[in-house]
Amino acid sequence: QVQLVESGGGLVQAGGSLRLSCVASGRIFSIHSMGWYRQASGNERELVARISGSDITEYADSVKGRFTISGDRAKATTFLQLNSLKPEDTSVYYCYIYDWNAGRDFWGQGTQVTVTS
Repeated sequence: QVQLVESGGGLVQAGGSLRLSCVASGRIFSIHSMGWYRQASGNERELVARISGSDITEYADSVKGRFTISGDRAKATTFLQLNSLKPEDTSVYYCYIYDWNAGRDFWGQGTQVTVTS
């Protein structure tokens, strides 16, 4: 079994910052890509940021310049630095990894980020 555990979410005022962490454990063979999605109430899950298998980072247009993703495949960890937060960033944030050898992705349970105006 593979488990991903997110932490670092919380309640913050607009303009504030948070740092989300994600640690994966269990039978992980080969992490190819990793990243973060988010889902606000009533909306579909959307990509926030990810690191590709070639270590190329990709961001949603809405977070470019404000959020920064980093990760360490050897430690099976990924981080998301959220700066200049806006109320519209309020969502549940989910981390994921894609295990190349297993041929599938794994997801965390999510961490709530709430930004007040």
